[in-house]
Amino acid sequence: MGETANIPSWLGVATSVLLVLLAMAVSVRDRLGLTRELAVAAVRAFVQLLAVGALLLIVFERGGLVASFAWLAIMVVIGGFVAGRRARQLPHGVHSAMAAIAIAVGVTLGALLVFRVVPTTPEVVIPVGGMVVSGAMAASALTLLRIQESARDQRERIEARLSLGLTAAQAFAPEQRDAVRTALIPTIDTTKVVGLISLPGAMTGLILAGVAPLEAIRYQIVVMYMLLSAASLASFLSAKFSHRSLFADGARLISMSPSAATMVR
Repeated sequence: MGETANIPSWLGVATSVLLVLLAMAVSVRDRLGLTRELAVAAVRAFVQLLAVGALLLIVFERGGLVASFAWLAIMVVIGGFVAGRRARQLPHGVHSAMAAIAIAVGVTLGALLVFRVVPTTPEVVIPVGGMVVSGAMAASALTLLRIQESARDQRERIEARLSLGLTAAQAFAPEQRDAVRTALIPTIDTTKVVGLISLPGAMTGLILAGVAPLEAIRYQIVVMYMLLSAASLASFLSAKFSHRSLFADGARLISMSPSAATMVR
């Protein structure tokens, strides 16, 4: 059996397009209005992955660790934009998300590298770092979205607390805690049922590559704990950073109107 025996051929990739066509057919049949979105997503994924594959080949062969960390920095910036734009009415949402993701990735991946849990090679740093950024981005996006909703829907309660003499941090603390809890539910639930409902991606990839299951499990445990840590840090920091921009003059809750983002510089 060759080293690439478990890797689909380009004919296999072409065959998988039928699955996308099936999803598009369902959209057309049920009038979901997602046909174009599905087609665009499929084409973008194909083009982006080809480009990334070509760039990774260059980084792995010539770039070294410097290029790897530069790649991670770009992923953090993109992740910050994606997460921040989920809460468009939240002032400085992109900056809050970007800072939270950067710190979460730095702490989590930094610990793994410093203690040599994972090798300091581009082939490991970029894929593992990508997983950390992805998990942190998802948690940050959910947190900011929940923060925005709470500031809008719970405005009277928050202002009532302010009128009683509470500081802005104290007045918004219940909503902030709720945002973090809500954002972390998917990651916590996934960690709880890992291996019971489905085999995670890292473990599946290693098994398909011929790695013994017990060795793949060790790697997956590290990955799950890494993602849990990154998501928790990103969610907590996103909530901390973002809530400050919700209060003008340190004590007045801003309006969550469509133009809210321009009310606080």
